[in-house]
Amino acid sequence: MTVNQPNQAYRGMRLFGMTSWKQSFASSWLLRFSIFLLLSLPDSEGKAIWTAHLNITFQVGNRIISELGETGVFGNHSPLEKVAGVVVLPEGWNQNACNPMTNFSRPEPTESWLALIERGGCTFTHKIKVAAEKGANGVIIYNYPGTGNKVFPMSHQGTGTVVAVMIGNLKGMELFHLIQKGVHVTIIIEVGRRHIPWLNHHIMSLFTFMAATVACFFLYCARRPRIPSAATRRRRQIKADVKKAIGELELRVLKEGDKEVDPNGDSCVVCFDIYKPKDTVRILTCKHLFHKACIDPWLLAHRTCPMCKCDILKV
Repeated sequence: MTVNQPNQAYRGMRLFGMTSWKQSFASSWLLRFSIFLLLSLPDSEGKAIWTAHLNITFQVGNRIISELGETGVFGNHSPLEKVAGVVVLPEGWNQNACNPMTNFSRPEPTESWLALIERGGCTFTHKIKVAAEKGANGVIIYNYPGTGNKVFPMSHQGTGTVVAVMIGNLKGMELFHLIQKGVHVTIIIEVGRRHIPWLNHHIMSLFTFMAATVACFFLYCARRPRIPSAATRRRRQIKADVKKAIGELELRVLKEGDKEVDPNGDSCVVCFDIYKPKDTVRILTCKHLFHKACIDPWLLAHRTCPMCKCDILKV
């Protein structure tokens, strides 16, 4: 009997491994299927949804910063065309451009420009027409506060050939604050990917059933004790190592006379504010410094210097 115990233990471990693998495979398949269903939901008019790639460029001090992301969606009635220009805000405190007399701080007459407008107060059609009548080559509308970076294809019939896209509130407010500080921001809008809805109103019951099934499955899995995977343990270890590395980086409190507090000196590239006396800064191993309150969350998320991409775990 004792001779068979190792074999029984081995078979038990093998069975446990196969069961865990099957559960992981089923969970992964259901998750992918549910995401596919969500992405496939039709909009209100059943039209295809086109994403928008935004190539954003601006200058801070002597540094030119660029970022490219699929951060917007084209409006339902927008031409699917590339458009580029300097980003311009409506003049005054109200940023929704609902007043027909709204003016924009336009650049040189020969320069292409894009209007950045807040959602709300009037229809999308009205906002786009106001900007177009002032000469905008394109319109970027950012969503309500509290919606994060959620977007949807706008309905704006009768706006002609003006390119119109929606971006999330977080990205819109980031651009808004940059421009308010006098930063020259340019954006190139390009056509992204096409999402073709395949569901229709007659089979929405299928989606409801599948959504309920997925929810029940994940509720069942959540109630079962699970052993963290090797990848999860690895991520936890890396996060702990990053926290430890951050704690070992040099801290310094700026004071009057330091070269960093010179009004003509560099600013923090994370928040774009200038350094002031009594600011606490953290100095990375690559000798770049930033506000402690800015760089600590950045390092937890990215692990690298925002300027030179130096990895704090590899130094």
